[in-house]
Order: sequence, then C-alpha cells, then structure tokens
Amino acid sequence: MADHPRIIVVGGGLAGLAASVRVAEAGLPVDLFSLVPVKRSHSVCAQGGINACNKVAAQQGYSEWQHMDETLYGGDFLNHQPPVYEMTHWAPKIINLLDRVGVPFNRTNEGERDLRLFGGSLFKRTHFAGASTGQQLLYGLDEQTRRYEAEGKVKKYEFWEFLWPIVHDTDAGRVCKGIVAQDMRSMEIKPFLADAVVMATGGNGLIYGKSTMSVICTGGAASRCYQAGTPLGNPEMVQVHPTAIPGEDKLRLMSESARGEGGRVWVPRKKGDDRHPLEIPENERWYFLEEKYPDYGNLVPRDIATREIFWVCQDGMGLAGGNMVYLDITHLPQDTKDKLAAILEIYEKFTGDDPREVPMKIFPAVHYTMGGIYTTYTAYDPEKDTYTPATESKRDPGKGMLMGDPQNMMTEIPGLYAFGESNYAYHGATRLGANALLSCIFDGLFCGLSVANYARKPQGGKASGVPESLVSGVVEQEKSKVTKLVESKGTNNPYEIHRELGLEMTAAATVVKTEERLLAAREKLHELRGRYADLKISDTGLYTNQNVSFSRALGDMIIYAQAIIEGSIARKESRGSHYRDDYPTRIDDPFHATTKAYYQEDATGSCRIEWEEIPLPLVPLRARTYGKTDAKKEEPKEAAAK
Repeated sequence: MADHPRIIVVGGGLAGLAASVRVAEAGLPVDLFSLVPVKRSHSVCAQGGINACNKVAAQQGYSEWQHMDETLYGGDFLNHQPPVYEMTHWAPKIINLLDRVGVPFNRTNEGERDLRLFGGSLFKRTHFAGASTGQQLLYGLDEQTRRYEAEGKVKKYEFWEFLWPIVHDTDAGRVCKGIVAQDMRSMEIKPFLADAVVMATGGNGLIYGKSTMSVICTGGAASRCYQAGTPLGNPEMVQVHPTAIPGEDKLRLMSESARGEGGRVWVPRKKGDDRHPLEIPENERWYFLEEKYPDYGNLVPRDIATREIFWVCQDGMGLAGGNMVYLDITHLPQDTKDKLAAILEIYEKFTGDDPREVPMKIFPAVHYTMGGIYTTYTAYDPEKDTYTPATESKRDPGKGMLMGDPQNMMTEIPGLYAFGESNYAYHGATRLGANALLSCIFDGLFCGLSVANYARKPQGGKASGVPESLVSGVVEQEKSKVTKLVESKGTNNPYEIHRELGLEMTAAATVVKTEERLLAAREKLHELRGRYADLKISDTGLYTNQNVSFSRALGDMIIYAQAIIEGSIARKESRGSHYRDDYPTRIDDPFHATTKAYYQEDATGSCRIEWEEIPLPLVPLRARTYGKTDAKKEEPKEAAAK
C-alpha cells in the first residue's frame, strides 16, 4: 500500500457521497464501498425535502437559531446541542451548494427556491424537489463524486459488503486501520487498509421485518462495529412514521410533504362508519390532530402524530374499526397535487386508488433510526480553532463544533467514524421531518474535513505498518463465518427466524412500550439467538449467494435488536419516540442523558448500559407539548373549519 493517507467510506448514500467529495477535495484518495450501486442507495427513497433557513424563510421571521431550537425541542432535548447548532447554521450554505451543483429544487414564480411546511415548525423552511428530493440530491452528489472518480481520487467498490473493521491494538490504544469486505458477486473476501474509515451505512429497519426502509437496511454494518467494541448511542430511539401504506411485503412511505402541502388526517366521527369517504360530509369527519394540536394541526412531529393515530385506532375509531386512518389531499388545488406526483403515483400503483380523487388509507410504520453508533465531537473554542475562516471565528465558545477537529463524529475506536443515519448525534429522541437529508450531507461536508485531518496524522501510525498477521486473522474470521453458514446442517430457516424477529420487535418496541412486553421480548430474542446457531440455508453456492449475506446479517440484527430492547428497558420514562405506557412522563433526572450500550460477548449476547450526562445546553429544557389541548380522544369535538 502507498504510504500516503487513504480513507475508506462505507455506504453509497448521501452521507457517504458527501464525505467522499469532501475528502477528495482535501486531496486524499477515497475507496467508496456500497452494497448496491450508489444511485440505488436508500437515500434515493427520501421524498419530502431538506430544511434550512434561507432568505425567504428569514423574511417570515425565521432564523438558523430557531431551526436549532426546533430540532432540539423535537428531539426532546436528548440531542447534544453544539452539533445541532453547527448543522442548522450550515444548512443555508448546504442548500446553496446543492443548488449550484444542479439539484432541481422547485421554484416560485419569482425564481426563488420554493418552500413547504413540515412537521415541528410553524414556518416554511423545507426546500424540495417535488416529492423525490432524496433522489435529486443523490444524483447531484453522485455526479460530483464521479468527477473525482474520473480524476482518480475516488475508487468505487459497488456490490461489496462491509464485514468487519480491522482494529489494531497499539501503544496508543485500539485504532481502526481498515476493513474486511466481500465482493457479493464472486464472494471473494479481501482486506482493505486505510488510515481512517467512515461508516455511512444507514438505518436498521429490517430488524422490524417490515418498514419503509429498503431491504438492504439491516443495521448489520453498525452491529458489526458495535460487536468490535464501539458502543451504540440511544439504540432505543426508533422513529415510526405516521403515514405509510400497509403492505404484505413491506411498508411504503407517504411523505410528510403531503401534510406539509395541506393534507389532512381524519376518521369518521361515528365509530364503525363504513361509508365511502367521499360520502361522509365535512361535519361528520374527525380531524383529530387539528383538534388536539390547534397550533400545529397535521404538522406535529412524527412521534406525536403516530401515537395519536395509534390511539385512535386502539379506541376502535380506525376505518371500519381497523388499523387505518385517512390522509386526504383531495381538496388541494391541482398545481399542489402536481408537486406530490412522485408519491401519489406510488400510492396509485400499489393500491389501485387515485389519491387525487379518493383519500389515502394509511397507518404508521417503522421509518428511521435516531440512535446509532456512538460518536464524539469537539465544541468550538476560538482559541483552538485553526480551520475556521476569520469571518466565522467570533462565535461564543461552545456554540457549534470546532471545524476540522479530528474528534468530530469519531467513535470510541480512533480512526473509525460514523456519518448519516448510522450516527446517533443529531436527532435526539425524535427526528424532525426533512432534517435527515440535512444531517447526512452536513456530516459528509463538515466532518469529512475532520476525517482528512485525522488521516494525515493517525493514531498508532500509518495503516501500512499494520502487522500482516492481524489483517489475515480478520480475513480468516470472516471466511470462517461463511464456511459455517454454508456447511451448517441445522434445522432452522433464517427467513422464518427473521419473520419472528420482526413480529416481536414490532409488537414490543415501536409506538408504545411496557416493561412486561419488553421483558418478554428479551426472552424471545435470547431464544432466537439460540436457534440462529442451528441454521440451514438453501443456497450453498459460492457466487452471488444472497442467502449467505442475509443469514450473516440476521445474526447481527438479533444482536442489535437486543441493544434496542435493553435500552428501552433501562430508560424508564417517556421521551420523544420512546413512549413507555408504564412511565408516561419525561423524567430529566436521571434520564436527560445518552444511553450507551456496550456489547457483551457472553451466552446472551446482550449489552451493558451506561449513561452519559448531556452537557449544559444552549437552549434550556422545557416541556414538549406543541400546544396540545385537553380534548379527549373518546369524545371528539367538531374540528374548526379549515
């Protein structure tokens, strides 16, 4: 290997592409690994938009500080505040950059970038490209990556799966010096050395069986880093999106943009009313979100909307007494419907109904991972900042992160970083809609410089000095896993175990949690882990073997699921998306703290929970109510006409 620094980025979505561009721009070569072609990464599925305070939002009275406050309030103050400050204050620059690289944002008649409302804000501050914003951003950043690829600064490894980090024990401690990965076509397993590794591998929706995430979103890569020694942060914080199409194979998102453009959630006022929705007059409809949250209406944050929909259905007020409510955009003007064409076509394709004419039937679905790999950062200090331009250097200490500091978004294994959805840092207990795309790109552009600076002076010396015995040992470890799976003569079907895992996790750890149900899930996961040790897979070939990849990831999903359950048991309060029916209030003492889950390699494969105090905030803690009224769900009042 050449002696100059080299960086590996694992994950071809927005965080991975932004990191690759930033590192290449800093003059260092990048190896970019992706399980699928980059343009098929799950970022392509994002629909609604990306938040930032531009000049039009500022004219409404909005500001970057208010964006930060909304993000912290939405996250129920479980976020560390300097990273959120930095992200929200960088947001306008990021939008300007995306605009310059050709992302086709919607425009107003005056030529300004158009904005829409999104959950958790009373201001229009969400930029969008129709209802396929993620796709447009991904394609724009892929083009920039291809530019550096053509210059020889980025090398893509598509259809390669990350298997394990190469961690070297040195006098300076444990440090990451590369990865072992597998070509999913030839099934070849190879080591790749690097002076820094960025994990940008997304969420873990497949743990829940069915979710709005792609089927590649197993959480397996994050779980392998967790097992290698870096903790998970707030693993119990999993977002359930309020509006998705129920399906037998998976759940398909109906973006928050539908509500942002004026869509309304409702059910018939009369329990069991089975009339066609167009036959139910306005005064016989219960717009329960608008009634309970008159300030925000249908744009309350996702965890609140999800619980309200869940409770309405639990009370028997769902459509035909079942688990569905209406999401109605039929009243919107045609030009507004045109902005939502991408998601309306999805709904029509999979249900046969045209949502422009008939209200959509929706129900909540697992959607996003706020928790993830635990990372750290260095708060801004003007006496230490050697990277920030002079125009930026007059900020107060503690407000934001120290730009370029190698510690930004580093895990507890030096040299190993986590960006995007696999990073726990930005969203606290609930992510506000349209902050996901922002956090992914911000991680890559802001923290990518930190990675480059670390790689120039890595702890434990250059990766080229790693003992060959260490590298070959990790390769043999991963080869033995494949051999064990292929040669296993057990009795358990991995797809059946996965089906049971998804059902158990959905029942125990989504919208509402209880101690009793969580303890039962703990025992079930222990049983599934035992059965996993006795597998029989149907495909034992050594070319494009998807059985091997899935079965290997299944073991990692079970281990990650155990951390979700243990974090949920330990956090005996309700905060954001973590709602404990037996502890229904937020308890800041002692739970205004990060859950840190450390893997324990024992018979149970469970974890040790530690708590990390969150530093004194820029924004003081306050009750998170969104102006909720005292209206009782079992006694609906007539909603105000909109």
